[in-house]
Amino acid sequence: MSKVMNELYNNTSSGYAGNEDCGQMSSWYVFGSMGFYPVNPVGGEYVLGAPLLEEAVVTLPKGKTFAVKAHRTSPDEIYVQSVTLNGKPHKEIFIRHEDIMRGGTLELKMGKKKGSF
Repeated sequence: MSKVMNELYNNTSSGYAGNEDCGQMSSWYVFGSMGFYPVNPVGGEYVLGAPLLEEAVVTLPKGKTFAVKAHRTSPDEIYVQSVTLNGKPHKEIFIRHEDIMRGGTLELKMGKKKGSF
């Protein structure tokens, strides 16, 4: 996912990889930049990936927020080493829609080598 986001998207007139398709490619990029994507929207599952952003905050109803933080010391740390959700270790390769809607923080520790995650 990082390779596609870094090499096939840019801020020029040809900055999309293929047809924009009514916003679908843009939404994929935004989700991917945050480090997750709704691969199974009907089932409410978002597969985790390597975020481009250091931090993103999604504003939710009733004053809640869902923050995503990527901890890295250099730009070449593109592999997820470990994940915590609301301070607890998260071993699944996905999060659920209800995890997001409850609010809280998803933290991804990044590294240079493929992790066990």
